[in-house]
Amino acid sequence: MVKDNYTTVDTFVILGLTQFPEFQIPLFVLFLLIYLMVLMGNSIIIFLVCVEPRLHSPMYFFLINLSLLEICCVSVTLPKMLAMLMTQRKDIPFAACILQLYLFLCFTNVEMYLLSAMACDRYVAICNPLRYSLVMSRTICLLLAATCWLLGFLSPLAHTILISMAYFCGSTEINHFFCDITALMALSCSDTALIELFSYLEGVIFGMSPFAAIITSYVYIVTTILRIPSSEGKRKAFSTCSSHLMVVILFYGSCIGVYMRPTSSFSMDENKVATVVYITVVPMLNPLIYSLRNKEVKHALRSILRVL
Repeated sequence: MVKDNYTTVDTFVILGLTQFPEFQIPLFVLFLLIYLMVLMGNSIIIFLVCVEPRLHSPMYFFLINLSLLEICCVSVTLPKMLAMLMTQRKDIPFAACILQLYLFLCFTNVEMYLLSAMACDRYVAICNPLRYSLVMSRTICLLLAATCWLLGFLSPLAHTILISMAYFCGSTEINHFFCDITALMALSCSDTALIELFSYLEGVIFGMSPFAAIITSYVYIVTTILRIPSSEGKRKAFSTCSSHLMVVILFYGSCIGVYMRPTSSFSMDENKVATVVYITVVPMLNPLIYSLRNKEVKHALRSILRVL
């Protein structure tokens, strides 16, 4: 169909990570293993928290949400990429492409809000331990988690709708391994200034706000820990938030590498590699971080293994 000299497309072609046929099978095996590790690791975390009464606390309630989120996030992109590597069919319907873009943005935003909620939980636990059970009640935790998911699904709605209404001309080949908004805007013949504006506003308002909350929480947390007289007390206090801090550094570090690089040094091929790390490595490492550095999770895992 043609309208005002612009063509509305029904199908895009995703170029993927590489055009060399000899790399297709090795990449398929690699990403299949990563996908299975993400599914298994996060599912184990969810199972342990559900069946172990000692893990029925606000911190692990948010950890369940984070693990479920990681499964959802990789399931938006990796299955399609695996199918393309195996079958060499790289076409994707326009509607499916927009849906993939929207869900990817949603789950990325939800993770920002969840990490912020977990930082607030650690702040209350360390800075106001006597009021912890009152402040982080079951109702408050449910409201916080629901708010994270709701905001995550609402915040990218505007610019997703705008990109779905854009017109495309010329090439329909997406130079990425999924429907990334930057790659789609590069193909659009429409004026993308409004889309870029909404993306910028979302990043500033909805992206930086959770990050600011995390930084503020940890300023108070570190200040409180430094006031603890004994070194053992400091160590125990820091151990309660070290896993979350590592996940925050990993998540925001990878996000900065993908989305906040200078335009002058921007390369789509480099962006694809950075995005692969962000999409696969972060969800794969999160269960390991929480299981290897958390005595309660390790104890619960050993208890379950003894029963089996």
